[in-house]
Amino acid sequence: MDERRAAGKEHIVSNPALYGGYGGYSGVLGRDQTRSLFSQTMGYVALTAALFAAGAYLGRNLSYGLGFLWFIAAFICLIAMNFAVRRSQQLTVALLCGFGVLIGLALAPVLAYYAGTNPSALWTAGGATALFIAGFGAAGYATRRDLSAIARICFFALIGLIIFGIVMIFVRIPNGDLIYAVIGLVIFAGFTMFDFQRLRTSKDIRSAPLLAASIFLDVLNVFLFFLRIFARNN
Repeated sequence: MDERRAAGKEHIVSNPALYGGYGGYSGVLGRDQTRSLFSQTMGYVALTAALFAAGAYLGRNLSYGLGFLWFIAAFICLIAMNFAVRRSQQLTVALLCGFGVLIGLALAPVLAYYAGTNPSALWTAGGATALFIAGFGAAGYATRRDLSAIARICFFALIGLIIFGIVMIFVRIPNGDLIYAVIGLVIFAGFTMFDFQRLRTSKDIRSAPLLAASIFLDVLNVFLFFLRIFARNN
């Protein structure tokens, strides 16, 4: 199997509902509550990342076909979270944990391939992702400008990128993988800033699991885009 085939198995993971408002929530969080929301959300992000790593390890010998089935199951968990958040935070957190494990299983074959053939690309992509998220996350959290309009633009750009990815399956485009990855990074720079701004402006602490899912998706997609770039360079 060549590297291009592995790259073709990297899916953009996104839930449009996570980039909208939560509806039905009212009130304004105080400073202490905002700090609590931030710490709780980032704790959920860390938990999801740990479960993702566990799923990736357990599924390292899975086939790509089975990985795709886990991908669908993970997406179902994301959709279910949007309905569960108004009923039970415990159920929402459980679905978030399930998503972490399932998306780890889904991407396990891709990560196992790179770990065996180009491990330096994994480490480099991980470091670049940490710097990327830290930089754009801090910018989004600090800015006072409403980034909702940017999030909407990024959402429609994401749909265009998905269509572009489908076209690349059938049509060979010079440097198509690089173009795809760079555009993806630009899109998720906007999403990252918006999601971290929501950590400061959210009106209900119950939004923590959804915010965590959204930020984890930002991290995951940025990592996959960097992996395409660094694996291509090698």
